[in-house]
Amino acid sequence: MEIRPVQNLDEFARAVGAIGHYFGGWPTLEQAERFGRILPLDRMHAAFDGETIVGGTGALPFELTIPGGHLRCGGVTVVGVLPTHRRQGVLTKMMRVQLEGIRDRGEPLAALWASEEAIYRRFGYGMAALGTEMELARGYQALRVPADPNVSVRLVSLEEAKELVPPIYERAWLRTPGMYARSPDWWETRILDDPPDRREDGAAKNVAIADLDGVPAAYALYRVVTKWEGAVNAGHVRILEAMGDDGAEVELWRFLLGLDWVGKFRAAHLPVDHPLLHALVYPRRALFRVYDTLFIRLVDVGAALAARSYASEEPLVLELADAFLPENNGRWRIANGGAERTDGDADLALGVTEAASLYLGGFGASELVRAGLVRELSEGA
Repeated sequence: MEIRPVQNLDEFARAVGAIGHYFGGWPTLEQAERFGRILPLDRMHAAFDGETIVGGTGALPFELTIPGGHLRCGGVTVVGVLPTHRRQGVLTKMMRVQLEGIRDRGEPLAALWASEEAIYRRFGYGMAALGTEMELARGYQALRVPADPNVSVRLVSLEEAKELVPPIYERAWLRTPGMYARSPDWWETRILDDPPDRREDGAAKNVAIADLDGVPAAYALYRVVTKWEGAVNAGHVRILEAMGDDGAEVELWRFLLGLDWVGKFRAAHLPVDHPLLHALVYPRRALFRVYDTLFIRLVDVGAALAARSYASEEPLVLELADAFLPENNGRWRIANGGAERTDGDADLALGVTEAASLYLGGFGASELVRAGLVRELSEGA
């Protein structure tokens, strides 16, 4: 079994097709070329059984927001093995080669959204963030806060959105751990496009801009999905993204929840501290479901620990275990804005998976201690 980067568009398409087999079909060369604008060939690995590609995995070049700053990150995607070669160690081999490549490119982190959350912990990935999806029936969408007369909402075309939306997103990702920078090609091919094969029930993508005092301050991407059950309108609004600056964001949601000719409003990938829960008059009527979102992997533990900020200036020593990348094993002392190896007594003992769960600040060490996943070696650590 050979694991190597793909060398041409045909290999790229066949490698992506390993996961495409499970998600609706193999990509066309046109689709592969479009995807290749954000995923360079040398960052897409394929598993070869002779001349046959039986698996693939890619690593997008990302910059991720972390507490106190930003860090280069490999955004792992399109990971798959054909059913003819499952349970033969192909995924493990691909993961090892990929993580070594991410490390060699100077990216201390890897990150992914897992289709199956149980798969990636054995490779050192930890659940680092939670999200929510929301469903709200018409009739319960009233907001507690009065409307702001300084905010107005307008609809714009996808072409116009290319100038208006990215600066709003830029402000959001820079202040939010776990969010990432988007390149112009990412906006062009993944967000502000609307190919028919990615539409939900044929519904077109709409863009709304909320202006605060005449300045674009929030945006939403959404679809209005039409459906009738007899004479009853059973359609819904699918909110794909909605974010922005304080004040304007709530007014944008007022607009979205006020759309006519639908029976429900649905949104996914909302942060667990989203303001909508507090703004609704009837929060109990909104069905919120919490689920895991971002998994991260500390590839270069020393560089990753040194890059982020910490709430306490007190030194902390971690006894860290990493079976998959054993060069990370050992004791790490975090102090004075840096991280270095040490022979000193450890305060906490944990695996690299648990270190990843703690890294973005969404979970506390005490939670993992209570779960039996982290050991407290120094009282009060």
